Amino acid sequence: MARLLGLVLALAVLGASGAGWWFYQRLDDNIRSVSIGDRGGAEQPDAFGRTPVNILVIGSDGRTSAADCRLGGGCAHTGVQSGGGNADVELVVHIAADRSNATVMSIPRDTVTEIPACRNSATGASESGYRGQINSALQYGPGCQVATVHRLTGIPVDHYVQLDFSGVVKMSDAVGGVSVCVSDDVYDTYSHLKLSKGTHTLKGVAALEFLRSRHGFGDGSDLGRTVTQHLFLGAVLRKVKSAGTLTDPAAVYRLADAATKALTVDDGLGSVRRLVGLAADLNKVPTRRVTFVTMQTDPDPEDTDRVVVAPQARALFADIAGDRSLTAGSGAGTGKPAAPSAAASVPVSRIAVRVENGTAITGRAAAVAGALTAKGFGSGTVAGNAPRPADTTSLTYGSGLRQEALRTAAALGLPASRLTPSGVNGLTLVIGADWPSGTTYPGAAPSPAPADGAAARAHAATADQSDKCAQVSRYRTVSLDGIAMTPSQAYARAKDVPDSDA
Repeated sequence: MARLLGLVLALAVLGASGAGWWFYQRLDDNIRSVSIGDRGGAEQPDAFGRTPVNILVIGSDGRTSAADCRLGGGCAHTGVQSGGGNADVELVVHIAADRSNATVMSIPRDTVTEIPACRNSATGASESGYRGQINSALQYGPGCQVATVHRLTGIPVDHYVQLDFSGVVKMSDAVGGVSVCVSDDVYDTYSHLKLSKGTHTLKGVAALEFLRSRHGFGDGSDLGRTVTQHLFLGAVLRKVKSAGTLTDPAAVYRLADAATKALTVDDGLGSVRRLVGLAADLNKVPTRRVTFVTMQTDPDPEDTDRVVVAPQARALFADIAGDRSLTAGSGAGTGKPAAPSAAASVPVSRIAVRVENGTAITGRAAAVAGALTAKGFGSGTVAGNAPRPADTTSLTYGSGLRQEALRTAAALGLPASRLTPSGVNGLTLVIGADWPSGTTYPGAAPSPAPADGAAARAHAATADQSDKCAQVSRYRTVSLDGIAMTPSQAYARAKDVPDSDA
């Protein structure tokens, strides 16, 4: 379910347009603000006194109005519900202190974590703390959801933005529709999204169906859904930064009016002037420097329908909290992206290394192989014994694998002089007697983490990638007339159901 990043939609327009100051007071009356307390941590300024900004953007599944009941369903027996529902979508939006880059990290709603003790100041509901699904914290108020995310990630959370079902419809209409591409015919019988293969402009309910679809794409889970949501958000950013949108006063007003009516924000963003100040900062970031990622997860050992934080996610959290960009090179002020090195051009998640122990010290290969997998290298990375003792460490690589070898050497601090081409397929690292301990080659200068190390398994993408399509699920994730089938099979059979953009 996803009413995503309405903040970006509205603020990029307002901040870029430089128009409309006369109606700020009028728009102020639209904004709903809430207190999030002081449990989200605090950002520290950099050496120049500049401070990063982190915003928790929530899509609530609450049916708290007749409009949301019509759009989301599920109110036939309960009627319009009270309370905020669950945090169906959670995004941590990080804007760098120097405003040169931004990161948007999705936290899957099925993540199981520790919910801290909370009290909802609005309803009086309180909880002493429990282990549960992360999206349930919203039941105890926005401050509890902020505290939960901060506890999980260590990332300071400065601000809070919430959007509901009807908010997505209003926002997508106000921006004039969003262009998305699907890899194949798709019919998600749960969200009701039905589209033919190719590119479509989605507005209103169709946009909501696309964002809510978890059975239509990827593996049919919430993890696959975050990837398609990122594609949608990238398209939104490109749309609102386009000249036609930003220079049309009527479009700007419609978008601003819709956004301020659709959003609930924290007290710190509770006026249009404050939102515009944030928008001006966000608008400085080029789309190629806005990176979308999904927090890495592993299956919950206690419940296969849930997930827990994977070890790799700690590096991702540290990079965001440490204000480090996930795109290669700062590129700030250059007008073009920094050229990546050869070693940085190959994702480590696609690299498997055989590590062999050529020393008399037990466990050396296992230690180095473990360090590589902790950095996100492929699951095919294994340890073993070398066929003979080795005085010096070497890394041999098969035909066409020099970049993979450079990537591996960079991760371990291994000099390029230790790389040797080989007629044998794959990469083989032999640990020699010159490397008796540790997981970084001795005497090497400290090597930066691989460019995609923190984002390994995080489905990283940037907002400027306009050629990507949402990958329709190949699994039997939907059901039609009681028969399980793939979303493409459902599309072919449901000839009497109109397409969502019809």
